[in-house]
Amino acid sequence: MAGELGEERRERWEERTGPVLMLAALLFLVAFGWPIIEPDASTTVRTVCWALALASWVVFAADFVVRIVLSNNRVHFVTHSPLDVVLVLVPMLRPLSLLRVLSVIGILDRQAGRASRGRVALYVATSSALLITVCALFMLQAERGRPGSVIDSFDDALWWAATTVTTVGYGDTYPTTGTGRAVAAVLMFCGIALIGVVTATVAGWLISRVAEEEEAVDQVTQRDVEALTGEVRALRQELAEVRRRMDGDTPGA
Repeated sequence: MAGELGEERRERWEERTGPVLMLAALLFLVAFGWPIIEPDASTTVRTVCWALALASWVVFAADFVVRIVLSNNRVHFVTHSPLDVVLVLVPMLRPLSLLRVLSVIGILDRQAGRASRGRVALYVATSSALLITVCALFMLQAERGRPGSVIDSFDDALWWAATTVTTVGYGDTYPTTGTGRAVAAVLMFCGIALIGVVTATVAGWLISRVAEEEEAVDQVTQRDVEALTGEVRALRQELAEVRRRMDGDTPGA
């Protein structure tokens, strides 16, 4: 009982702190991406961005510690939370710290597991937008100013990410560095998975709509059958009554 109570407390904590962690992750995305999008940003802007990144790390570290304390099996919780461990242990390592933004997907996933189709669709859309933005930032950081690079602005990086994740690939923007190609490989793999998720979501929605329509038709049919059965029963009673009266009026009865 004590163990179950501890897990319930941790789950309630995760549910309540989900919006706070999402806000912290999105603030970190701004803090991480602004100096990349605006490489000529002032020292003040860079300092503010660094402070926001540090504050987001403090929020995630505090949340992780609280969840460890509230967990029944703390060793099991830590070993099964590799992303959280990475976010706490490498707070300011720029490439890995950007994973903090992707933790929003995990937070949304916990909510989508017990959510309606509308919230699942929101989860898919948010995950897609985050994936495209994060990969665009990585790509711009890797490609800007490199010899032969055709991705030199955030607009170019976003366009490349959008065409790549949807498997369109116009070919007008492409990576030329090893880091950029690694990011492209990750995005292409995620794009295939994303298309599968979107397809499954749409298919599930269509199947549920057809099932709802069939259920509605079945309910109407059942009501009609019950009404018709009642009318037939009443008609039989009336016929039986008429027959009794005719039998009573028959001469010699």
